[in-house]
Amino acid sequence: MKILVVGGTRFFGIPMVNALINAGHDVTVATRGNNALGFCGSVRHIVMDRTDADSVKKAFESNRFTEMTSPGCCGKATDAHFDVVIDKVAYSSNDVRALLPNIKCDRYIQMSTCSVYAKDALLIGEKEFDAAAHPLVWADRTQDYGESKRQAERAAYEFMNAEKCVFVRYPIVLGENDYTGRLRFYVEHIMNELPMFVDDLDYGISFIHEKEAGEFIAFLTSADVCGPINGCSKGIVKISELIGYIEKKTGKAAVYSKDGDVAPYNGLENDMSLDTQKARALGFEFSELGDWIYELMDYEIDMVERCV
Repeated sequence: MKILVVGGTRFFGIPMVNALINAGHDVTVATRGNNALGFCGSVRHIVMDRTDADSVKKAFESNRFTEMTSPGCCGKATDAHFDVVIDKVAYSSNDVRALLPNIKCDRYIQMSTCSVYAKDALLIGEKEFDAAAHPLVWADRTQDYGESKRQAERAAYEFMNAEKCVFVRYPIVLGENDYTGRLRFYVEHIMNELPMFVDDLDYGISFIHEKEAGEFIAFLTSADVCGPINGCSKGIVKISELIGYIEKKTGKAAVYSKDGDVAPYNGLENDMSLDTQKARALGFEFSELGDWIYELMDYEIDMVERCV
């Protein structure tokens, strides 16, 4: 298949694109050109600003676009119709409005989030948020991440038939290439005996590993599915268990203070995980959280030790 990936040069975008390449797809990656392409094989690359409709239109004008392999290099013209578009960086309704009217595709897969769900709970099902029924507001990205992503999902239905849209909803993605540093926050604060504010130690949280997150989206390009779909490792881990593991491995005790640095996983209202029955019905099985989370924490501990 001919697949366009909007974004995808960082974090779980890399294993996603690698999985597409390994499956034999013809992949084009569209970015602002700020990050190097570090994939396992060759892809077409075009530079555009997906938030700017004119930039997108210019990149795909006249049903053909020119592949730019490097600055100043003459490119090769190719058909601008895609079997699938994977949108990794849709953060608002205006982001979607800038993109979809200016490209041609048969299916649209948008990277969404569990933040579209209104309440934290165990085994949240996809039906807990129906983008088609959500009031549409054309707007740029706001500080309300959950609402911005709800609007991004809703906006897609203005340009694509419902059966052609897929919205992938993940919890927090973790991995060795996580640039957010959220898990490392706990490791650094405990190892350096820095005070931190943790609002509740007893809530459990779910995650998904970066490799699995990328490979699941690649899997969906060939799957007979539409609408929202959850992805999530099996099981949850309590914040107290994460902190306790770091304390045991490092011999350091966490320092808690209401005046300390605010911990990244604060704000849970309840234990939280996602129901992945819809994904499993397609034949995709997610990993057990316990099979990789502690190994990843060992990696984070080792990285912090190297910086000391």
